[in-house]
Amino acid sequence: MENFQAVEYLESLLGKTLRIHTTDTRLFVGTFKCTDNDRNIILSTTHEYRYPTSVPLPTNSHVTENDAADLARGDDAAAPVVVKADMTSRYIGLVVVPGQYITKIELDEYGS
Repeated sequence: MENFQAVEYLESLLGKTLRIHTTDTRLFVGTFKCTDNDRNIILSTTHEYRYPTSVPLPTNSHVTENDAADLARGDDAAAPVVVKADMTSRYIGLVVVPGQYITKIELDEYGS
């Protein structure tokens, strides 16, 4: 991609909602404002999302020995245990995400 094409593409992203993943597993969702040669990205109206901390499951789990045996046999009647873990979020407003820590950038086509 030529330099002017890259600049045009980045300019087309201005004002769009981006999802930026970082090396410490955080996720930033905000409006793209600018970038620089070091790949640092500035987002406005940003929310930070974090995965929940690892918490051991309670010892009184709902899986009985019979359920475990049914699951081992592949019995469809056995209901798998579903654990739901919500990501925690907070509003942080204007943020600079250092380019060295960015692992993935996604364009949120529905949020823009």
